[in-house]
Amino acid sequence: MQVFPFIVVAWIIGVGLYGIATSRNLIHQIVCLIVVQSSTYVLLLGVGYVTGAVAPYFYDVPVHTPAVDPVVQALALTDVVVEAAVTALLLAIAIQAHKRFGTLDPHELAEFKG
Repeated sequence: MQVFPFIVVAWIIGVGLYGIATSRNLIHQIVCLIVVQSSTYVLLLGVGYVTGAVAPYFYDVPVHTPAVDPVVQALALTDVVVEAAVTALLLAIAIQAHKRFGTLDPHELAEFKG
């Protein structure tokens, strides 16, 4: 098992979380959240990678040949759809916050709480 993909995943998550924690703009925070969510693609690639394996269809492939797990590929596609839906929802909320309060600064929006 290779460790490098998991180190890359940890680095991507760290960069995204740093951006979320230090940002003063909702759009920038949403982009940083997309970066964090994108780390799951690398994680799925790291988990599903098999050295010397063939694609997950079995036409003209000898018996007992290692194959890549198609479930991991399905999870990656599902992850893309979930990320797109979450991003669209968060951007819609940010647009409504800007229309209503005139700012995208989370610290200024916290003052309107109440």
